[in-house]
Amino acid sequence: MDALKLIAQDSLKADAPQFKVGDTVKVHVKIREGEKERIQVFEGTVIARKGSGVAETFTVRRVAYGVGVERVFPVHSPNVAKVDIVRTGKVRRAKLYYLRNRVGKAAKVKEQIK
Repeated sequence: MDALKLIAQDSLKADAPQFKVGDTVKVHVKIREGEKERIQVFEGTVIARKGSGVAETFTVRRVAYGVGVERVFPVHSPNVAKVDIVRTGKVRRAKLYYLRNRVGKAAKVKEQIK
């Protein structure tokens, strides 16, 4: 198992983004279309972080045209170009799955004032 951990450590990003559950983030994702490559931005609230090491992922949720859209991104993926923090949220839970059942202003997360 130690050999697997050594191989996995080579795949870790040195500049992994520092964000928490409840933060509103912009995730810049590399999209390949044939020979071309472009960057698409997905903005939303981080509702979960799972795993550790190279298998760590985070789930981002946003509401687009009245429909909730969630995407799961690996933290250390080379396809995730960068993660910008738009605002920091004030939450008391590790997972914010309860936001799925809420609409409008009830689905908002309070901003943390520093």
